[in-house]
Amino acid sequence: MADKRDYYEVLGVQKGASADEIKKAYRSLARKYHPDLHPDDKDCAEKFKEVNEAYEVLSDPSKKERYDQFGHAGVDPNYGGGGFNGGAGGFNPFGDMGDIFENLFGGGFGGGFSSSGRSRANAPRRGQDIDITVTIEFMEACLGIKRDIKVSRLEKCPDCNGTGASAGSTPQTCPDCNGAGQVKVGQRTPFGVISSQKVCPKCSGKGKIISNPCSKCGGNGRVRTSKNLSVDIPAGIDDGQVLRVSGQGDAGINGGPNGNLNVAVRVKSHPLFERDEYDIHCEIPITYAQAVMGDELIVPTIDGNVKYSISEGTQTGTVFRLKGKGVKKLQRSERGDQYVKVYVEVPKGLDKKQKELLKAFEASLEEKNYEKKKNFFDKLKEFKERFNKQ
Repeated sequence: MADKRDYYEVLGVQKGASADEIKKAYRSLARKYHPDLHPDDKDCAEKFKEVNEAYEVLSDPSKKERYDQFGHAGVDPNYGGGGFNGGAGGFNPFGDMGDIFENLFGGGFGGGFSSSGRSRANAPRRGQDIDITVTIEFMEACLGIKRDIKVSRLEKCPDCNGTGASAGSTPQTCPDCNGAGQVKVGQRTPFGVISSQKVCPKCSGKGKIISNPCSKCGGNGRVRTSKNLSVDIPAGIDDGQVLRVSGQGDAGINGGPNGNLNVAVRVKSHPLFERDEYDIHCEIPITYAQAVMGDELIVPTIDGNVKYSISEGTQTGTVFRLKGKGVKKLQRSERGDQYVKVYVEVPKGLDKKQKELLKAFEASLEEKNYEKKKNFFDKLKEFKERFNKQ
């Protein structure tokens, strides 16, 4: 047993770990190394078997106790201790582990480990999705754009048409498992021979043998290529949203469908505009004279400049709305609005003459010209009167 790794080391937990910690570690590693996710990776298949073996022992209190005391010898049938498949019930591959894989993968003991392993070993499997990120300008997000992108993906090998076998040959059914991808094994225990199932070591669970692998793909049936794609990014897309392009991911296995291409969109900021869902916000400075007398402003929008008239006495912080000048709503014809906030820019660097003119202008004003100022001092006077009465 010297070639076996410590089971606690396999699961990445400390000796004395709780049942929940062991189970959590097992779930994570089983998901990581499961053959369904790595159909052509023999190293992952071996690690998957090792993880299963470690969990089978450490999840069983009696086996764990023997292992903690005697190491691998305590669970090895050759030492008469009941072994890995020992105990009155033996190892049931469709019991607790089946329940766990149902939670992990939505089905039974996947990857050719169920009683229907013959059909599952060579069943069509969907290709992996590909995730990429595309950065676009603010205006491109508002108006839409067609973007050319380069994608690295697995495609069906053109030389062998995805079979993995060289020209003139075909994959053969594995003679050890008859195409099931799993084999039955028996282990002698004090209670008799206990049968269980494991991944076929000859075909690594594939159910077929390729004697003459294709030189281009090495027997995998797929090759990695770079593909140029044109993606339509619709008007109204927002920062962080993801577009799914169906069928443009990795090629499937055994004739399975392609995965999808998921395009995450990042939108750059704009120097004038800010976006709130489908509405646009911006701020525009106006002069003191414009605020006092009113004026026709030139207002930028995502469609270009428009004219908007402000009334006399416009106050700083006033917000007006341009209906329908916002962003187009995804998959709809409606648009948001644009909200424009004006602020009065106080002039700086006045010369002597300008200051004298401003003072003369100020002196010509009456209290009625300052409505907010009048209201403020009226409220202040009322407050002082109430305070003095107390």
